[in-house]
Amino acid sequence: MKQIVTGIVAHVDAGKTTLSEAMLYRAGALRKLGRVDKGDAFLDPDELEKKRGITIFSHQANLKYNDLELTLLDTPGHVDFASQTEQVMSVLDYAILVISATDGVQGYTRTLWHLLEYYQVPTFIFINKIDAIGVDQKQVLTQLQAQLSEGCIAFNGQDDEDIPEASYEEIAMQDDGLLEQFLDSGTVEPDEIKKLIKQRQVFPCYFGSALKVTGVDDFLNGLEQWTIETNYPSDFAAKVFKISHDEKGERLTWIRVTGGILPNKTVLVKDQKANQLRIYDGAKYTTVPEVGAGGVCAVTGLVDTYPGQGLGIAKEGLKPTIQPVLNYALDPKDNDIHNCLTALRELEDEDPQLHVSWSNHLQEIRIQIMGEVQLEILQQLLLKRFNLDVSFGEGSILYKETITKPVEGVGHFEPLRHYSEVHLLMEPLPVGSGLVFDSDCSLDVLPSNWQHQVLTNLQSKEHLGVLTGSPITDMKLTLINGRASNVHSVGGDFREATWRAVRQGLMMSKQANDCQLLEPWYRFRLEVTQDQVGRAMNDIQKMNGSFDAPNIMPNQTELALTTITGVAPVSEMQGYAQMVNSYTHGQGQLECVVDGYRPCHNADEVIAASDYDPVSDLENTPDSVFCAHGAGYPVPWDQVPQMAHVGYLKM
Repeated sequence: MKQIVTGIVAHVDAGKTTLSEAMLYRAGALRKLGRVDKGDAFLDPDELEKKRGITIFSHQANLKYNDLELTLLDTPGHVDFASQTEQVMSVLDYAILVISATDGVQGYTRTLWHLLEYYQVPTFIFINKIDAIGVDQKQVLTQLQAQLSEGCIAFNGQDDEDIPEASYEEIAMQDDGLLEQFLDSGTVEPDEIKKLIKQRQVFPCYFGSALKVTGVDDFLNGLEQWTIETNYPSDFAAKVFKISHDEKGERLTWIRVTGGILPNKTVLVKDQKANQLRIYDGAKYTTVPEVGAGGVCAVTGLVDTYPGQGLGIAKEGLKPTIQPVLNYALDPKDNDIHNCLTALRELEDEDPQLHVSWSNHLQEIRIQIMGEVQLEILQQLLLKRFNLDVSFGEGSILYKETITKPVEGVGHFEPLRHYSEVHLLMEPLPVGSGLVFDSDCSLDVLPSNWQHQVLTNLQSKEHLGVLTGSPITDMKLTLINGRASNVHSVGGDFREATWRAVRQGLMMSKQANDCQLLEPWYRFRLEVTQDQVGRAMNDIQKMNGSFDAPNIMPNQTELALTTITGVAPVSEMQGYAQMVNSYTHGQGQLECVVDGYRPCHNADEVIAASDYDPVSDLENTPDSVFCAHGAGYPVPWDQVPQMAHVGYLKM
C-alpha cells in the first residue's frame, strides 16, 4: 500500500477542515461528518478551537483509500498561526491547498504558496464551494494560473470525468521535451504526469464542494493515482516538526521518520529515550513498538528537541521564514511573575517564534507575536492550561536594522594572557535575505579551528543594530582576516573579538550614514461600501500606504462592496480594523498579511524615540581591548582600525 504524508493548508474560511472531514468520511474513517460551526469537527478537538470555530493547532488524521494510506496533517488557516503551518511544511510528501471558489486567491493564499515553493512541496489544489451562486470554474482557474502558476491545470471536469482531454495539452506545455512527445502521440504517459507534479511543474486542480461531499471521491482518486511514494534510506533518520504537551502535561516531540526504523526505547537525543511512540488520530492515539520510514508519530521522553531538528542522519531543516512583527509586555496582575515566565517558556517550547524574553532590570516579560487573534488565544491558553489570568500592555513594532554599503568591522580582545583579532566584511543583501555567514580568510593567516570559532560565534547570538538596538538583517558577514596567539588564544577570546567586530562595523556604517532602519509592512485587502471608498483611500494615504485601483463592479449599488488592495506600514494600521468596522457599520472588512520588511517610513522619529546609545550598551559593546605594559585597556571603536594588528581594508 502506498504511504503518503500530506498537509492541508488554506486561507481561513476556505473550507480546509470541512474538506478533511469529507475525505475521512468518504474513506470510511468517520461514521458521520463533523462541522466546524457546530464544534464537532474531528480535526478541531481542542476546546479553544471548538469555541472560536478555527483551527489553532496542527492535528494528525489517518485514512486508507483503496491502495493509498494517507497521513493527513491539518494546519491552522488564520495568518496569526502561520508559524505552526510552516513547521509542518518540512515533513510533507505533498500538500493540499484549499481555495474558496467565491474568494479566489487571497493575501494569505499567496503567503502559503510562497511557503510551499520555499519548502519545494508538490501541491494538489481543491477548489471548494464550487456550488455557490455565480461561480465560474474557468474564471477561477484562470486566476490561479495568473497569480500562482501556469501549471495549475484542471484534473476533473464538469461531468467528473478523469483528466479533461484539453488538459493533456496544457500538461505537456509545462515541459518542452514532453510537448514534443505529445505532438507526436497526442497523449501524455501517466508516469510523466506524476513526475511533473512531483517536480512542482504541474499542480492538479479539482473542483468540488466539501460541505456537500461533491468532488471529494475524485480528489481522493487523484491523490491515489498521481502521487509517488518516497524511497527512504536504510539508516535511521527523522525530522522534528512540532512540540506539544498532552492533557497531562507530557511533552510530545512530533517527528516524521525519513529513514530506517524507529523502535521504542531508542536513545534519540543525548541520554534521552523514546519512552512511547504514539500514532495520533485526532485527539486519540495508539502506542506502537516501532515506526517505519514514512511514518509520523509523537514521541514522549525527550526534552531537548525543537522544530526543524534532524535526528539520525537527517539534516537540520530550513530556517523559518514566518517572523513575528509585534512586541508585547506581560501584565501579570496578581500572579507571580516567575510562574508566568515558566508557563510562557513552555508555550515558547511549542512555538519558538514567541521569543519570550525576561529583563532582570525591568522585572518584565516580553513576547513577540503575529497579531491580535494570537494574543487573545495566548491569554486563553495561559488561563486554561496554567490558571494564570494575565493581560498584555500596548503592543510595539519589531523593527530591524541593516546597512546600505559594505564596511569592514574590526574586533580586538587582548586582556592579559588572552589574544584574538577578527576582521569582518559586512555587505548589504536584498530585502528578506536574513543573515549569511562565510569565510574568505587564508588558513595560513588564521587556522581552521579559530575560523570555526568565529563562524560559530557569529551564529550564536542575535546581533543588535546601533540605531535603535533592533536585530540586524539582510547582510552577509564574511571573515576576511584575523590573528591568534599560539600561547594566549582560547575559544572565548574569539567570541569577544567577533561580537565586537560586528558592532564596530555597524558603528562605522552609522558614522557614514549607511545604517538603515527597517519596519514590517502589511499587504492588505480592504472591502468597503462604495460610498466609503473615498474615506478608505484617504485613510491609506494618511497611513503612508499605497493601493491599486479599487475593484469597483459595474452597476453596483452604494451598499455593494468595493475591494481595495495595497501595502502599508504595520505601525500605521494598528487598530484600523476596528475603525473600518465602525465607519462601515459592520459591513466592511480588513484583511492584513505581513509582506516583509521595508525601509522605515518615519525612521528619524523612531530612532529619536528609542533614545538608544550603542556605546553604553555594554553587553553589545563596539569597543575593543588591547594590551600594553602587562595590562589590558579599552580602546573606543573609532580608534580600533588604526590600532589593529593586521591590515585594515578601507571600504
